[in-house]
Amino acid sequence: MDIEAEAKNIQSFVEQGNYHAAYNIALSALNACRRENDQAGTDACLKIIQGVVDSLVDEFGSKSQARC
Repeated sequence: MDIEAEAKNIQSFVEQGNYHAAYNIALSALNACRRENDQAGTDACLKIIQGVVDSLVDEFGSKSQARC
């Protein structure tokens, strides 16, 4: 799987505010990497998913939203 291409595609949805699509594509990529036993790809997908979640927190979370 071309993680860089997937990340760019996902980022384009985040920039449009379409977090649902961004998250679903990232999760699908994660599942594909897991099926292929691609641990590096799985780790990369998890970082991408965390980035999508961080974007959601930045945009919609309260100012006192604590990060874990």
